[in-house]
Amino acid sequence: MKSDKINITFALPNLLAGGAERVMSYVAENIDPTKFNATLLIIGHEKDASYDIKNINVVYLEKTRVSQGVLSLFGYIRKSKPDILVSAIEHLNAVTAVLSMFFPKTIFIAREVNVLSVLAMHDNPGKPSLMTRLGNKRFNFFNKVICQSQDMLDDFHKNFDIKKEKLIVINNPITNNFKVKYSRTKNNPIRFITVARLDVQKGHHRIIEALSQISFDFHYTLIGNGSLKEDIFSQIEKYNLSDKISHIPFTKEVGKYLDESDLYLQGSYTEGFPNAIIESCMVGTPVLAIDAPGGINEIIYPDINGNIVSNVNEFSEALERINSDYNFNPVDVSESVSKRYSSEIILPKYEDLFIDVYQKRFK
Repeated sequence: MKSDKINITFALPNLLAGGAERVMSYVAENIDPTKFNATLLIIGHEKDASYDIKNINVVYLEKTRVSQGVLSLFGYIRKSKPDILVSAIEHLNAVTAVLSMFFPKTIFIAREVNVLSVLAMHDNPGKPSLMTRLGNKRFNFFNKVICQSQDMLDDFHKNFDIKKEKLIVINNPITNNFKVKYSRTKNNPIRFITVARLDVQKGHHRIIEALSQISFDFHYTLIGNGSLKEDIFSQIEKYNLSDKISHIPFTKEVGKYLDESDLYLQGSYTEGFPNAIIESCMVGTPVLAIDAPGGINEIIYPDINGNIVSNVNEFSEALERINSDYNFNPVDVSESVSKRYSSEIILPKYEDLFIDVYQKRFK
């Protein structure tokens, strides 16, 4: 006898530290267990997991790359027969799009993490990636595509020719119980922070360049690791900033470092919907960002929880102003995001989507 619950599998390439991994695993863990039987399917290795998943079934295919796990993923779907499979991140979504043709009784949903056309142009100027060239085809195989921001939805509709009825915006939920700081007095010297992997997309070199132009003392905490670590620290040495910057490759105490900081610095060229700046605001630490597609304009309310500038020079000028006149109220900063992105608000949006697509297919 078939259960009244919807059997849903959330698939990820791995459980390494990252925004997509954290959000997807959080949704899988926390959707209503009276309505859903949730499984978290990981293509990668259990030994690499950065997150401790509780209260749901977790399946590891123990493959190093998504391409190595295609047959195992096919076998899992054939055996488990999930009602819904939700996949995330570009390369895995390409695979599940193809597999959807073999399993017409399963609803396939993709969740993307970037404004893909902007990312492709930045990573390969003038030469779109294979995924980008095939993008309009692969996403049309899905029953629904979850976009993290309105920028992402507009990009899919315009540049990938995806029908709007296939697209839905669901912002990322706040996944931790952050405590709000109550001190409105900034540190002396002022303390900055960025939490992001060290790659081209995140624009660390723009932040370092701006910091090299300011006239006051500061301390900058850089949390994250990645392929551009050597280049970034060469730039730091070039500008003689080494004694002002601390690097933490990975920590489970991000909230503590955000709490101790006065301003979050965001230099990305594109985002999906940046978890780190939501979390920074949640503890009461405002954000200074360079304008970019991917939800930044949705999250930041000017002079309430931060500010947005257009380029590096404006960034350094804004840092000068903020240092001389720091006037952010941590409670207001926190409430600006908690009233929009709390799990109590976001999780029901996921549940409503899953129930809606299921009922339209099977009822």
